[in-house]
Amino acid sequence: TRGSRHAHCRDLLIELTGAADALVVNNAAGAVLLALSALARGGQAIVSRGELVEIGGSFRIPDILARSGATLVEVGTTNRTHPHDYERALTPDSKILLKVHRSNFQVTGFTADVAVVELAELAHDRGIACVYDLGSGLLMDLSHWGLTGEPTVPEGVAAGADVVAFSGDKLLGGPQAGILVGSEAAIAACRADPIARTVRADKLTLAALEATLALYREPEIARKEIPVLRMLTESMDSIRNRAERLGGQLIEGDSEVGGGSFPGAKLRTWLAGFPDERLAERLRANDPPIIARVAGSRVLLDARTIFPEQVDTVVSALRE
Repeated sequence: TRGSRHAHCRDLLIELTGAADALVVNNAAGAVLLALSALARGGQAIVSRGELVEIGGSFRIPDILARSGATLVEVGTTNRTHPHDYERALTPDSKILLKVHRSNFQVTGFTADVAVVELAELAHDRGIACVYDLGSGLLMDLSHWGLTGEPTVPEGVAAGADVVAFSGDKLLGGPQAGILVGSEAAIAACRADPIARTVRADKLTLAALEATLALYREPEIARKEIPVLRMLTESMDSIRNRAERLGGQLIEGDSEVGGGSFPGAKLRTWLAGFPDERLAERLRANDPPIIARVAGSRVLLDARTIFPEQVDTVVSALRE
């Protein structure tokens, strides 16, 4: 049943993140709206100007805040925000300190921001909540594979955020869903908010998410069985072997992570290059369609993004 699926997902999320409680809804924007409504409605939500972001589908933090019934209080500047900016903005009407991870772009150069652990301490000193919109939902550290700068959900929980909001797809690798993890009191408030009913997850989403989360109990299995993790952590030798099977010119190149995560990060990869510009159109018309990269007059296939079980299909399409 949907109720038991909810319970299984909740238990897995508690186990994997270290949070006291968890709630699954149908999308990440809905999760953020729900958290803001439950914890900040009728009061002020303080957030850095450098974190008033827009992600895909025109999802803008200021718009979501307005819909939640909270009043936005901007602090700091686009490139630099300090702890004292938040302290000075606190009033009796303040209800949350909001931290938004910039998951789909980078700000570099003369910059400063405030760590979640500092925001959580300040919020708790003043008796209010700290909400962390993490975005892409990374559950494991990928720095061993050269992917750094993307905070993990367990890190956000350990830092003391009352609520951490993130996606069930993207880096987590499951179905589209929104997930809230955090303290018992904060998640209970979210569960009791009327918006929770409007964004509840269906049983198929919960079943798919439960199956994905269960794989994370064994990190090595998760890296092999969850497609996005397999692509991010695969060895160059393995990728090269697959590129050689595709035929064409063997080219060393880069893969961009994409998907609104690890902005600017590139992974070394092996490409199969073909000099026929019309090939890209033929591949798109194939059944199943194959989407290639076009660079100048060459069509490139990134072997990192082609799974072993797909190689024969791609080779057949190339020969037609």
